[in-house]
Amino acid sequence: MAMQTATKFERLALDLDGFAAHVTLRNPPLNVIDITMMEELSAALAEIESQPAISIVVLRGEGANFSAGVHVVAHTRDKVASMLEKFHHVIRALIATRKVTIASVHGHCLGGGAELAMVCDLVYTAEDAKWGFPEIQLGCFPPVAITALTALIGQKRASDLVLTGRSITGSDAAATGLASGAVAADQLEHVVNEAVGKLSSLSPAALGITKQAIYAWDSMHFDKGLARAEKIYLDELMQTEDAQEGIQAFMEKRQPKWKGR
Repeated sequence: MAMQTATKFERLALDLDGFAAHVTLRNPPLNVIDITMMEELSAALAEIESQPAISIVVLRGEGANFSAGVHVVAHTRDKVASMLEKFHHVIRALIATRKVTIASVHGHCLGGGAELAMVCDLVYTAEDAKWGFPEIQLGCFPPVAITALTALIGQKRASDLVLTGRSITGSDAAATGLASGAVAADQLEHVVNEAVGKLSSLSPAALGITKQAIYAWDSMHFDKGLARAEKIYLDELMQTEDAQEGIQAFMEKRQPKWKGR
């Protein structure tokens, strides 16, 4: 079946191909997730959800990167509450859908971009992709990763990535359980298409129900955990001078001056 372009968006492309919907992040060069992209992702996922013939969702980034994360400007005190609400609405939609979600990761996959990828059911990454949660370097933390990363890769590995903000390769991401598999960059599209082909041959009803069963335990805790992480982020973290300094320093392209250092 030929690829069909669905609703037109400014920050992403939505294409329908048989049983699969392909969502491509389009905000070059780093596919930074701004408020417009968040709103469009929510709209695209709602459109996909309304189509029972679609049983697979593939998420990828246009150009050289998957996504370098949420726009830092959206983290300022006057915008952060709205930003978290919109971004976490996208995360919750990806987790709640019965359609099988696949992330195809290459280039930078950082911060909110890594959170977007990690909540997908299957994650295939280029071996040389750059994964990480660098928020601590801005005096912040990644709420979705705080909530769900330990279940994926274990507490010590999760703490290492979140507390140090260091980056790892796609190969390391697969080895730790953050991704389903890592392949050479020029093989990534083939591996994703192979997965789509396999899933397309299976019962959509069985896939949806099985996915719901797989996440039955974790989903009971995720929503409460994310709500708690949001509250800590807004009520405690964003009230510190360091959080404001880290964000301001990033925007001014200088080293932050932490309080007490």
